[in-house]
Amino acid sequence: MTTRNGRVALVTGASRGIGRAIALGLASRGFDLALNDISRQRPELEAVAAEARALGRSAMAVCADVSSKPEVEAMVGQVAAELGTIHALVNNAGILIAGKVEALPEEAWDAVMDVNAKGVFLVTQAVLPLMKAQAYGRICTIASIGGKHGAPEQAHYSASKAAVMGFTRVLAQEVGPLGITANCVCPGIILTDMGRVNLDDATVRNAWQAKTAMARIGDPEDVAGPVAFFCSDDSAFVTGQSLNVDGGIVLN
Repeated sequence: MTTRNGRVALVTGASRGIGRAIALGLASRGFDLALNDISRQRPELEAVAAEARALGRSAMAVCADVSSKPEVEAMVGQVAAELGTIHALVNNAGILIAGKVEALPEEAWDAVMDVNAKGVFLVTQAVLPLMKAQAYGRICTIASIGGKHGAPEQAHYSASKAAVMGFTRVLAQEVGPLGITANCVCPGIILTDMGRVNLDDATVRNAWQAKTAMARIGDPEDVAGPVAFFCSDDSAFVTGQSLNVDGGIVLN
């Protein structure tokens, strides 16, 4: 059993993939958890909460659509009531609907931007009063190397991830004097359900692997450590950054 560190983390999109790995990585480092996802993911979300409890943590599952302001506000209120506060926020919830610009439906653009960009804004906005009141907070948003370089059929996804990096740079300046940091982690090609959009074709997968300095595709657990760093006091003087976690695809 790990030692409780007295901190509470809210992780959105925590039912699977990178979100699940982040949640369990934080639990193993002593964080109590509020785990979020949409309602249809509740069984998977409850399973992650059970895994966190097995590590000796308090963990609650709370379903909400991060693109809905009323649902977000209700979620944050419930977490504060049950766990006391929120010390660290991990904005991980995200979707990808591939499509070329010329044929991309407006609805697909809106759906991706609503979850990936507006969702980060709404959850952050709802959590900030708690962090401000305690003069402490760690905000880590999962962006993507796609927000820096992009990829065909992912214009809206890349735009959403570029948006949250810009948002984070401004946020860091606004909340820094309040004892709150804000940073992004930019995963590369990670083996998740969403990552398989890039990996189903063996030729594509081998090409990505060849572009990676470490000559392998990433696992969700590869993202958990860097996120834990940004959620900890080890990063107390680091803010406004966007860290590539990609095995060396983007080398700057």
